[in-house]
Amino acid sequence: MADQDDAPKPDAAPAADAPQAATPNGAAQPQKAPNMQVLGQFIRDMSFENVAAQKGQTMDGSPDINVQVGLDARKRPQEGQFEVATKLNITAKKKGGDEAIFVMELDYAGVFAIQNVPENQLHPYLLIECPRMLFPFLRRIVSDVTRDGGFPPLNLENIDFVSLYRNEITRRAQAQGAQPTQQA
Repeated sequence: MADQDDAPKPDAAPAADAPQAATPNGAAQPQKAPNMQVLGQFIRDMSFENVAAQKGQTMDGSPDINVQVGLDARKRPQEGQFEVATKLNITAKKKGGDEAIFVMELDYAGVFAIQNVPENQLHPYLLIECPRMLFPFLRRIVSDVTRDGGFPPLNLENIDFVSLYRNEITRRAQAQGAQPTQQA
């Protein structure tokens, strides 16, 4: 059992490599590490349609699966709280065909308390780190629903939220650049 003397002291000097922030008078003080707490998570909206069963079709072989991912974040009225949603649109089609076998739409959200994240880093933090925390739960829901819907469980591959974020920023920048400017 460890002695109480081994616990870090609140008055202890910061480590030499700890990030420093400048105060208004120019003195450096240690930055606090970002802190995220998941306060809750929930399915905001979900739909699963077994098109093949409705049409009396059977599935032969493995289908072509298309997964589209959308992200959304908004500030909540409580200080330091945000709601982040991951929206999936999953369509499975017979290989080489255009007819859907099943369609699943899922809007899964989490409520987060976030502290010590600089304002200029908050947007990427909300749209990268928060969805990353929720992803294992989202993956389980997709697996369970597809299995319960009469198909082999769909185990989603990991989603690269960093690339997804960068692609969206690039798309928005290009869209803004392509819009004609209005002259007065």
